[in-house]
Amino acid sequence: MSATRREFMLVLLAGAVGAGLVVLAVRQAWAHATFTPPRPLPAQDIAVTGQQLVPLASALALAALACLAAVIATRSVLRRAVGVLLAVLGAATAVAVLASLRASAVLTALSGPLGGSTTSGAPSGGAVHEIVIAGPGHVILAGAPWRAAAIAGAVAIVLAGVATAWRGPRWPVMSARFERSSPKRRRGTDSASMWESLSHDVDPTVDDSTRT
Repeated sequence: MSATRREFMLVLLAGAVGAGLVVLAVRQAWAHATFTPPRPLPAQDIAVTGQQLVPLASALALAALACLAAVIATRSVLRRAVGVLLAVLGAATAVAVLASLRASAVLTALSGPLGGSTTSGAPSGGAVHEIVIAGPGHVILAGAPWRAAAIAGAVAIVLAGVATAWRGPRWPVMSARFERSSPKRRRGTDSASMWESLSHDVDPTVDDSTRT
């Protein structure tokens, strides 16, 4: 494998791993909201995932995967433009993740219907229902490693986009190996031409380059 093709594959792998890391990270719990309602109601501990805080992040990561597929299918200036778009998607993902790290964002996410238990935050068979919040509470921003993983994935997407915009036109086109040029038809292979050649005392099985 040539150095150029190896570089091409490494950039595609980095972009795919980055996008997958973002999708995985946003599915984890990023925060917990604890509410203490009046007695005898039990306390509420609600887990909030990254997907609930930044639904845009996973959408941008999936769009980055689509851009990686476009990198394989394009070439030259068009591939460079796809690389720029890929870098923009990665930067937008990082901004969305960083902008969500606030307690107010957690409370906003809790204002709509969420899946899971309202007392423990653990999924209860995938049920979806409206959470009723009662009493004072506070927000704990947990899951810092997962947020860091999402940012790292976004950075990997940015780097893949920058590398594509810079070096992309030099990379091979992966679809080119499936394109085969049609074989040239040998002169005098059809029956009419063969009989015409024989009538002129010319052997039709001999190439013109070897005929003297």
